[in-house]
Amino acid sequence: MDEREILESVRRDRARWLERVWGPATKKAPEREPAFRTTSGIELPPLLGPDAAPPERYAERLGMPGEPPFTRGVQPTMYRGRHWTMRQYAGFGTAEESNRRYQLLLAAGQTGLSVAFDLPTQMGRDSDHPRAQGEVGRVGVAIDTIEDMETLLRGLPLERVSTSMTINATASILLSLYAAVGEARGVPLDQLSGTVQNDVLKEYVARGTYIYPPEGSLRIATDMFAFTAEKMPRWNPISISGYHIREAGSTAVQEVAFTLADGIAYVEAAVRRGLDVDAFAGRLSFFFNVHNNFLEEVAKFRAARRLWSRLMDERFHAKDPRSRALRFHAQTAGSTLTAQQPENNVVRVSLQALAAVLGGCQSLHTNSKDEALALPSEAAAKLALRTQQVIAYESGVADLVDPLGGAYALEQITDEIEAKAEDYLRRIDELGGMVRAIGTGFPQREIQEAAYEEQRAVEAGKRVVVGVNKFREAEGIAPDLLRIDPALEARQVERLRAFRKARDGAASGAALREVERAARGEDNLVPHILAAVKARATLGEISDALRAAFGEHREQVVL
Repeated sequence: MDEREILESVRRDRARWLERVWGPATKKAPEREPAFRTTSGIELPPLLGPDAAPPERYAERLGMPGEPPFTRGVQPTMYRGRHWTMRQYAGFGTAEESNRRYQLLLAAGQTGLSVAFDLPTQMGRDSDHPRAQGEVGRVGVAIDTIEDMETLLRGLPLERVSTSMTINATASILLSLYAAVGEARGVPLDQLSGTVQNDVLKEYVARGTYIYPPEGSLRIATDMFAFTAEKMPRWNPISISGYHIREAGSTAVQEVAFTLADGIAYVEAAVRRGLDVDAFAGRLSFFFNVHNNFLEEVAKFRAARRLWSRLMDERFHAKDPRSRALRFHAQTAGSTLTAQQPENNVVRVSLQALAAVLGGCQSLHTNSKDEALALPSEAAAKLALRTQQVIAYESGVADLVDPLGGAYALEQITDEIEAKAEDYLRRIDELGGMVRAIGTGFPQREIQEAAYEEQRAVEAGKRVVVGVNKFREAEGIAPDLLRIDPALEARQVERLRAFRKARDGAASGAALREVERAARGEDNLVPHILAAVKARATLGEISDALRAAFGEHREQVVL
């Protein structure tokens, strides 16, 4: 028989099985659900066969690892060459305290740094600003000055380790601070490697740490594309983030669709600026969430890679295959962690981390079991890192390239996610693109509705959360938690004021005026911001210079 005859034979055999074997069995013992669906509403039949991944579609839909459409991975050898970069997102209190945590994690085998910043730093406010009161060092490290950045990075091998900084509205300032410290240590810009998140569009959609209106934010983002392409070729100038979209309540399909729609908007903005797509697209990176529905999550990453490859080819005519390769960092889902029975979070994180690896991530952060209660303790952070190391060195899943490729159910779910995400992209195109869609509140409403439906399912017991709405126990002894010293804010403010007093105020003032002038004109902003941090201007002062030029964004309430 030829391939078509074989597939038709399989279909007939499955139809027979469904009617004569599966049907009678379900009448005797009904299945748990009337219909099984993923969290994105993709219906799961009881059995799939080779017609879900027919050989004639192999080259188009799967291909080979390291080649378009990149369904099977962006690198030919994947983890047979080296493991993914193991990052543990960390940052709290002062730069000294955070530096100690980085040293501990590197000693424990972490292979990349990942920095969390406090809310004032994210919002472009110095630690002594009235709006910073009570938030300094609470959810991340406070970085006001170049001295803070020097302390944060003290003793860390910047020439060997890559650093990811989860920062958006003030990403250009943090990148400049990092670059200035590297240069002062004798590490040239072209030898620094890492990523700044720099994805402010998702802030308007799902998170809220924006400062400037979208036009100004896109200007800053594309200036960073141009600067890093020329001066910092090992640096990723953006990490287009679906993580926070998912944390806000989106489905897996919405996460893919809205993240890639943001990516399209950034590429369009850069091309409008006159940048050649192949000059910067190879350094675009992405950041995805990993939830509990194991097969859906693995399929999500494959669908995102394939869809992005096609978008870069058909919309932007990228010639370099690297411009079509979706490289991504993954983080296990904070929103799935529970304060009840926090030990269960170890199991959740392990499953999510395995899904990220089988989905082909380039770097990974594993959440700590106590993060539903506080920032991670040292012991919990180390256990989260050990989870990655056990998967890497003991499970065997890193020894094959795309070990689940071709699995019937996985390929079917991949196709469904891709098709549903494409439907969203068409709707966004009809609205005039992602920036205009955000202005109408379209993605915000879609996420709100998905979050509402999920919460209803949990409250009704249709979606089981172990330890929360099923298998509950009386509250046990609270684990040891990380406590932030309330006196640290006063110490940080004192250091900041001493820094301002000791600097050359005329030099910093002149540099700040140049930042504002450049923002009102067409110069690339990054060299001017870099000059300002070297002149010892603070993060809040530079943000204020940009506020003066761009204004501040006011949220549109979406109901």
